[in-house]
Amino acid sequence: MKSSVLALAMLATAPVFAAVTIDIDPAKPGAVINKNVYGQFAEHLGTGVYEGMWVGPKSNIPNTRGWRNDVVGALKELHVPLVRWPGGCFADVYHWRDGIGPQDKRPSNVHSNGSVEQINAVGTHEFFDLIDMLGADAYVNGNVGTGSVQEMSDWVEYMTSESGSPLARLRAQNGREKPFKVAYFGIGNELWGCGGNMKPDYYANLYSNYEAFLRAPAQSRPKMIASGGSGFDTTWTDVLSKELKGRTIGISVHQYTIAGATWEDKGAALGFKEGEWISILANTLKMDQLIKDHVAVLDKTDPEKKIGMMIDEWGTWYDDADKGARSALFQQNSLRDALVAALNFHIFHEHAERVPLTTIAQMVNVLQAMILTDKEKMVLTPTYYAFQMYVPFQDATSLPLAIKDNTRYTLGEVTIPGVSASAARAKDGKLYLALVNTDPHKPVDVAVNVAGTKVKGAVGRVLTAAAMDAHNSFQNPQAIKPAAFSARAAGGKLSINVPAKAVMVVALKE
Repeated sequence: MKSSVLALAMLATAPVFAAVTIDIDPAKPGAVINKNVYGQFAEHLGTGVYEGMWVGPKSNIPNTRGWRNDVVGALKELHVPLVRWPGGCFADVYHWRDGIGPQDKRPSNVHSNGSVEQINAVGTHEFFDLIDMLGADAYVNGNVGTGSVQEMSDWVEYMTSESGSPLARLRAQNGREKPFKVAYFGIGNELWGCGGNMKPDYYANLYSNYEAFLRAPAQSRPKMIASGGSGFDTTWTDVLSKELKGRTIGISVHQYTIAGATWEDKGAALGFKEGEWISILANTLKMDQLIKDHVAVLDKTDPEKKIGMMIDEWGTWYDDADKGARSALFQQNSLRDALVAALNFHIFHEHAERVPLTTIAQMVNVLQAMILTDKEKMVLTPTYYAFQMYVPFQDATSLPLAIKDNTRYTLGEVTIPGVSASAARAKDGKLYLALVNTDPHKPVDVAVNVAGTKVKGAVGRVLTAAAMDAHNSFQNPQAIKPAAFSARAAGGKLSINVPAKAVMVVALKE
């Protein structure tokens, strides 16, 4: 049975549990949810770039200047606001000059991460061609680990110079007269680990040195991002926010979600039991405390709120369940991943004032991907549909809400909230409400009250399925996808029935 039919059937037959009330106050708008919270990440790992997105202009797979038409078309449906490239750990072994000039003369090499041979067919010009196709902004990550100040300075000049400098002329010689628009530039990646095993004080000095020589025209100078710490370690945030005031608009933090207790036992992508369902949801909800911990530091060191918290790597990471996988860090993506994404969206919305940018890891074929490919085949994942459903929240104004009498989902010693919600006034003027029911067994009735108005109804989409690990495969690419949803108010009151293990986004009719 197709998921859309299944979802509607579940809605029609689900019992009613009048348990939860949500009060929304549109008269007290909060911060704007920066569209870049829905950013994407494309790193040269496995088939994340080659095959996954780039097949070359001579491929039998339909493409435009080498980029797959099916993948680009699907990504455009997400209104991708921002793409981070070329890494990740790959950024600190990438030398930009290997990726310019005639493609048949570019060097081919295997980098230290060993994940894939780098044919360098995708370089600066090709990346910005993709950016133009998507209508997105570029977040370029520079090489501190194995690079130099001169190399990074030259790259920024090559991309942004408007003068007749030798590097601007070289760019024109390679087919681009006008400068590229680099919205954000990251100075290194994970300098505490794969970027060089550095200490925060040492990196702060390095950052200042690099940033001083990254010259670009004032009107097109990228916003500079410093590479921060990992997870709950706030040391880097503390040191960098003190040392780099006025030199950075953000400090990055990386946080992945696993189902298991350790990195050696991260849990399975598919075929998991309920214990791993609740554990991964509980673990991803820790993102809220992580942000609070870092923001507490920033509130002391940066009370003017000039420095943002950039969570430019987040998402699920599982064990290599697919032994002999066709691609490094390739993992399947299930309904559970869609809930993980939605729960994180709600947390980012809650902290919109301090979190202006995030990029999920990653866009295609790697970790919590939007899209999976196998040669000419393409599959949209449940996470893809979560991003698609939340498009109205891009640049929307967050609205305060209160959840009363929330249900609790408990298994063993783990308990998490049954319902998670977020509300915002979108640019189209509509009031949107997003809901997640974390319980894999019980639907829930949610009574919705909007201060100052009587809501007439709700219309939108719901993503759910019978199995916790429902997923789309190359054999069955539409096993799970969103179904239409609508509800009418009765007696001036709106009640929304949210199925078990579901993500829902609706526009409220005021």
